[in-house]
Parts: sequence; C-alpha cells; structure tokens
Amino acid sequence: MMNWRELSEKVLEGHELTNDEACSILECPDEEVLLLMHAAYQIRKHYYGNKVKLNMIMNAKSGLCPENCGYCSQSSISEAPIDSYRMVNKETLLTGAKRAHDLNIGTYCIVASGRGPSNREVDQVVDAVKEIKETYGLKVCACLGILKPEQAKRLKEAGVDRYNHNLNTSKNHHDSITTSHTYDDRVNTVVTAKESGLSPCSGVIVGMKESVQDVVDMAKSLRALDADSIPVNFLHAIDGTPLEGVDELNPLYCLKVLALFRFINPSKEIRISGGREVNLRSLQPLGLYAANSIFVGDYLTTAGQEESADHKMLQDLGFEIESVEEMKLAAE
Repeated sequence: MMNWRELSEKVLEGHELTNDEACSILECPDEEVLLLMHAAYQIRKHYYGNKVKLNMIMNAKSGLCPENCGYCSQSSISEAPIDSYRMVNKETLLTGAKRAHDLNIGTYCIVASGRGPSNREVDQVVDAVKEIKETYGLKVCACLGILKPEQAKRLKEAGVDRYNHNLNTSKNHHDSITTSHTYDDRVNTVVTAKESGLSPCSGVIVGMKESVQDVVDMAKSLRALDADSIPVNFLHAIDGTPLEGVDELNPLYCLKVLALFRFINPSKEIRISGGREVNLRSLQPLGLYAANSIFVGDYLTTAGQEESADHKMLQDLGFEIESVEEMKLAAE
C-alpha cells in the first residue's frame, strides 16, 4: 500500500513523481481514494488554502470548424445538431462579462471555434476586451485556436490575461483523436502565448480511450510546459461525433485523475472542467480537495449545472470563492 500522505509531503519538499508513482495514483484501490484525496488536499491547501477560483465561458463563435477532432460537436466531421454562428458582436461579449461580474466570477473566458482566428476576429476580441477591463476589471482568458505571434501580442496589449489552448491528449494518442493538426501545433501555440506575456492555460480531456500511461504523460507534459492553469475535462460523449457512446469513466477514477494532476503540478491552478457533472456526479465536491478551480454555468455545446448549485456546493464544503479583487491583488 502506497503511503499517500508521505508522498504528498515529498512533493511539497520538491519531489517530482516517478512514472511508477504517477501510475500508482491512477491505479489506487478504490477503498484508498479518500486517503489519496486527503493527501492531494495537503498540497492544494499549501498553495491555495480553501479558496476556489470561478470561471465562466462565453461561446463567442460556434461550429463552422474545419478540424476533425473526434470529441468535438463543432468539428467538420460531427453530425451533432448544434447552433453554428460566426463571432458574436461586442455587445454580446460585454453582456457576458456583466453576467460574470454579477456572479463574482474571477475569469471570463472568450472561446471561439475554428483552427485559428482571422485578424478581423482578433480585432473584435481586442475591441471588446479593452472595454471589459475598463468596465468590470475581470480577468480575461481567450481561447481562439492556433495563434500567430503578432496576434498573441495584440491580445496581450489589449489586456487579455490568459490564453487557453489545450493539449487535450498525449502525444502518443493524438493521432487517434485528430489528424487535421499535430500535437506540436498545440504545444507551439502554448509556447507562443507564453512568449507574448500571456499566462499559459492548457489542459486535457480524459476518457477518450487513452491508457493510464497516456494520462500520466499528459500531466507531465503540462508540467514541462509550465502551464499556469490546467483545465481537466472528462469526456462528455456527444451523439453525432466519432466518440459517440464512449463511456469509460467512473467518479472514483475521475478523482484519481484530479489527484494525479495535483501531485504532478502542485502549485498550478487545477480546474475541474467540462464533463464534471456527468462523470463525477455525486462526488463532484470531493474533486475540489485536489482542484482549486471550476467552470460555472454552461460549456460550449453542453450544459453545466445551475450556478446556484455550484455556489451551494462550495458553501457546504466550507470553501471560499476568490473574489475579483483578490485576483487583481494576486496578479500585481
């Protein structure tokens, strides 16, 4: 039996998990999961106390994507019935920002489908972000696809704080999920954002027929990239996509995944993201003993739970929502 508490103490002293230690977390016996989560909580508490960061997505452009990502309802090969529209106008982005501000959401995420943004789309985001920062002071994350250096620079100058571009899966498993871009295309976009001064946000989707080793490789790759924020998504298989009907996850395994990401990326923002409601189910609250961030509200083309339920969950756990003002102070 692995001594999870001892392992967490080693991590806090600077130990980097071996491959065997990392795999052992995902293979943790179910009856030890509470001990594992307690150990993960010791790391989480050291860096974040009982604070939780809230994030909200604005689906600023939906569908119309030429990529062939097997999990995505917006891809060119998806037959899922979704709303498709081009980049929304400035007023819509501002309305979303006001809603985020009113709900005490710390980070407002502007997400657009597609391989990468046109310069015109970057113009639209830049114009809106300047006013969002002036009016609401929110932390803004942009997720617009593969980014050119000059576009990254413009977003940074406009006030965008963070750029998200997920690795999604391991290098080894990448071609099983998409062939319209490479794994290195994704890594390079994260690097481009980072070099421009944007805080790098990059995460994964677990449950896409990958192996235990693939999940370990994902967590270690994000450590190597030094991503500041790591969204951990759990596959919510959508009818009409190539991964339709895939259902490999259970709540206890999802908790082990979150613990793994905390152990491997101890000081980073670990966010429970898409698919948490359908995969963690009644164990959602336990996930926050490893993670310190969640998305509130709906995702891109799937629904989340009611914001009031999320706030109640945090209240019941005794956790505190990190306010916009606290996030501003931390950034300074």
